[in-house]
Amino acid sequence: MSFVLKEALLAFRRAPLLSALSITTIAFSLFVVGLFGLVALNLQRALSRVSERVEVVAYLLPGTPIETVTHALKDIESFPEVATASYVSEDSALARARRELVEFRDQLRELERNPLPASIEVTLKPQDRDAAHVAGVADRLRDFAFVDDVRYGGDWIKQLDRVRSIAAAVGLVVGAAFAAVAVIIIGATIRMAVLQRGREIAIMRLVGATDWFIRLPFLVQGVIKGCAGGLLAVALSYAAHVVVTDWLQFHTEFFGVSQAAAIVGGGMIIGLFGSWLSVGRQLRKV
Repeated sequence: MSFVLKEALLAFRRAPLLSALSITTIAFSLFVVGLFGLVALNLQRALSRVSERVEVVAYLLPGTPIETVTHALKDIESFPEVATASYVSEDSALARARRELVEFRDQLRELERNPLPASIEVTLKPQDRDAAHVAGVADRLRDFAFVDDVRYGGDWIKQLDRVRSIAAAVGLVVGAAFAAVAVIIIGATIRMAVLQRGREIAIMRLVGATDWFIRLPFLVQGVIKGCAGGLLAVALSYAAHVVVTDWLQFHTEFFGVSQAAAIVGGGMIIGLFGSWLSVGRQLRKV
């Protein structure tokens, strides 16, 4: 193993410019992916905060007995998608309106009769706050005989789902494109390294070295380049995060340890894959 590692490190001394080019290419490829990842991460968390406001409100017919509502709340809370279900009386609804609708406070105080109906407010579990699940819960609420109307803002929930899908698709396409570029660059540098050592490899074969023994240093070299590129990409992403947060006074959240490790691991996989393809192709020619 020490021989393999020594040979892999010697490759950096034999072709420092090509090695630096490989590492830089991986770094900037993963950096672009990281930037999109940061945007997607912060967008996802912003969407999560918005989705916390997703709720289904069932307005009740006047005179609905509280006992009926109490039994219904237990049934609604047993729905697999439902996190909480709470009853809001007519008086509570009016008090909330006076508190939140400041511009209409005077008009609301002058009311002789409370025009607001009682309601049941239903919040869904985080994984079920999409248009399909929300609409399903709304349809089941309409089946209760004492429910007069159900509102849940279906249009903006669909828009929220669409934004999530677009963000995920863009991140996937951009990540795949830059990963492919990195694989091609690494493959080219490894191929040149194999060609430079063509005579040495031929001699190694003459003395009985297997293809796997010859291939391993190049694979380790690719993994090292990928690891270095991944670490550099994380550092560049953090620098961009600091610039946006401190200089532009715009709060953003950075990757967690596991997400940063995934970027480095992605660089190592790209390096290994590029080396594997290139070495296999060139060894058949040497």
